[in-house]
Amino acid sequence: MPVGTPPTATTKHRARKSTLSRKREDDDLLVPSSPSKRSKVSFDSDVEVRLVEEWEKTPTVIQEAVRRALLKRSAGDNTGYDQIKAVYTPVKNNQEETSSATLRNYTFALLNNVSMLNKGCADLVHAALASDWLSRSEGYVHLYTQFLANLVSAQTLYLPDVLRMLVENMTAAPPSQSQSEDLADVPRSQIYHRAHKVIQYLLQIIPSACRILLSILTNTFPHQTDSRRAHIVYAHNLLRITEYAPVLQADILTLITERLIKVDLQVQEDLEDLAEEVEEGVVQHVPKARSDINSVLDDLQDSDDDTETDEEVDEDTLRTQAITKNVEKMDCILDMLFTYYDQMMSAPSSSNQVGSVEILFSQFQTVILPTHRSRHTQFLLFHFVQQSPAHIDVFVGMCAQTSFDKKRPAMVRQAAAAYLASFVARGMHVSSDTVREVWDYISTELKRQVREFEPGCRGPDLQRYSTYYTLVQALLYIFCFRWRDFESGPDEDYEEDELPSIYGEERHWKPGVKETLQLNIFSKLNPLKVCSPGIVTEFARIAHHLHVIYVYHILETNKRIRLSNYHGPSNYSQLNRETALTAKREEEHQHLDEYFPFDPYHLPKSKRWIEGDYREWTGVPGLDEDKAAESDSLDEEVEDSDVEEGTGTEESIE
Repeated sequence: MPVGTPPTATTKHRARKSTLSRKREDDDLLVPSSPSKRSKVSFDSDVEVRLVEEWEKTPTVIQEAVRRALLKRSAGDNTGYDQIKAVYTPVKNNQEETSSATLRNYTFALLNNVSMLNKGCADLVHAALASDWLSRSEGYVHLYTQFLANLVSAQTLYLPDVLRMLVENMTAAPPSQSQSEDLADVPRSQIYHRAHKVIQYLLQIIPSACRILLSILTNTFPHQTDSRRAHIVYAHNLLRITEYAPVLQADILTLITERLIKVDLQVQEDLEDLAEEVEEGVVQHVPKARSDINSVLDDLQDSDDDTETDEEVDEDTLRTQAITKNVEKMDCILDMLFTYYDQMMSAPSSSNQVGSVEILFSQFQTVILPTHRSRHTQFLLFHFVQQSPAHIDVFVGMCAQTSFDKKRPAMVRQAAAAYLASFVARGMHVSSDTVREVWDYISTELKRQVREFEPGCRGPDLQRYSTYYTLVQALLYIFCFRWRDFESGPDEDYEEDELPSIYGEERHWKPGVKETLQLNIFSKLNPLKVCSPGIVTEFARIAHHLHVIYVYHILETNKRIRLSNYHGPSNYSQLNRETALTAKREEEHQHLDEYFPFDPYHLPKSKRWIEGDYREWTGVPGLDEDKAAESDSLDEEVEDSDVEEGTGTEESIE
């Protein structure tokens, strides 16, 4: 090896496989493929592929889906929105019902997206409100209650709709009473209870909802032609609302009274069209209908609900059946109200007692008094006013003040006088002192009116002096019932069966009794001609029997007087010609109405409340025995008696 030449180093390298060679080896293992085709993908045949059912979706997934559907709705895409509505829409035909789990998840999703349920989503909200929720599980009812609370808090425009839905579920046929076979049979009482709990909760979070609720309650009240069950169920639920919404108590009680008095008037109008013997049979033979809520709810086949009518039944029978149902309806509601007020009056709190009586007084002034010929509704006042002497004084003063008030309409003043006289005459707990005080009040007012009217009076005229005649009739009525309270002197200790005969010693009367009767009966205003003939006749008999005043000669003279001769403000001083054909017809319209609000009470179930409070007609001992003798001698006495001067009876047309 030459010097300077470096030795050649021999390096041992590891043999490397050619890349190309490895590629080829790998490719040998694959199926040759064409550059124009993709390789096929194969799936395992054992793997199950299916869509996820709604009930399998988690609440979070559904909540997000609902949120997106509501957003797309605002953009014009209703696909998801309509799917949500379908969840709450009742199924048709053979469609599969929405499962409880799905319904719960979607309600939960709506609960968390109530801020997006604006006016544009009203149809979805209404679908949810119309869904059957009150007959589902307690858990779902609780969730739905939270949804309603959040909804009305975030979107107040739905508050009337929510309250209306709840009120409709307190009727005799609640919409939420499920007919689905998949749901448990929830009784109506449970549906009512749940509806009340929700209303109570909503009123707590939105106190201003009370006025909206009252309007809905008024509009939902059953019509007077609806069934007894419909009225009882709804009235019961209204009274229950007053337990947790005392601010509505007075309004709700007044609402029930207003609707009750309409039924009362309808019954009286129908009874007037029947024969007298039929009328008595209808009222006195009405069965004692059940008014407690549980009995009514159990009686799902109530006889007064949409029963088929026999075509062969005559019209009078159908009318009698309709009247009987109305009487049962009125009887049940009155019994319910008597029970309610009795509980209020028996409460330990004096504020409840005072508040209840004040409500009754307010109803009297605004509802009962302006209503002509109410027959039974006013007995609520009659019973509870007599629970306290103080209440009696307030009511008597209220009636007296109204009847004397010239600013009030004549019809209202006449009605107040009738209530005053009827209450004093019939009230068993009205003391003798109160009777005499009322007599003095009326006597003083009559004396004033006689001084005012008599100078220009030419004869009896109901149109011009209606309030005067009403007060005179009130006095006559009171005297017929309470004449014993006007006695004084040695006969005060007499028992009824020891009353002296008309030929015995003279009876003594409190000062002013005879004077008041003489002043008015013998005046030119001639009240005995205008007052109701039935009351005048009975007063004449009693007054004659007791030697108070003798009026038969006036009655005979009045038979020759035609009231139309003095009728009218423009020609009252000039006699009018009258034919025999019109005489009787005119006379019927020229007498005062014989209406006294507290006439006998015959409703079978509720009449138990006035037992012990009501004074029945007893008459005068010995009067009936003397009636025959009086009638025999009456003609002779009339012929021998002189016509009293100044009675306005000198002018008459035969």
